[in-house]
Amino acid sequence: MGDKRSDAQLIRDSRSDDTAFGELYRRHSLDVYTWFRRRIEWAAADLTAETFAQAWLSRKRFRPELADSAFPWLLGVARNVLRESARRQRVETRARERLGLPLDLAAEEGYASVEERLSPRASLSEALDALPEHEREALELRVVEELPYDAVAKRLSIRPAAARLRVSRALRRLDVSTLKEDP
Repeated sequence: MGDKRSDAQLIRDSRSDDTAFGELYRRHSLDVYTWFRRRIEWAAADLTAETFAQAWLSRKRFRPELADSAFPWLLGVARNVLRESARRQRVETRARERLGLPLDLAAEEGYASVEERLSPRASLSEALDALPEHEREALELRVVEELPYDAVAKRLSIRPAAARLRVSRALRRLDVSTLKEDP
């Protein structure tokens, strides 16, 4: 069902309750990730993680009297993380220039082939798009929205056993499609 505590209460409780900050993360991590992805897609996951690490360290500075939600505060932390990341990038670029190192590693011979070997051949979104619609819907409700099977069944107007079967088939198809693409 989810934790009913407010963001402010979760931050306050996180000083003594290990699960409180985890709940705050579950509530806002996707939104913070989306915010970063719109600005700097290739580093969104790392910057999101850094944002929550910084938020954890500075959680005593959160002022609940200014907002019910911690999201605006988290975006402030995210802006600072992004600004610091850009500053570090400029410093690294200047250092590479001074040392005569390539600025773009992808331009180096062999880098692309390593990148190709490490990257999956089909993106997850392409694999999800290839699923039958009824299986994709069940999978998104169960995995993305984290609904219990009873709730998935109710939303899709099917029995819980059918919801389990659809999710299972979708996961199996995703696994099989990944295996087929290996060299």
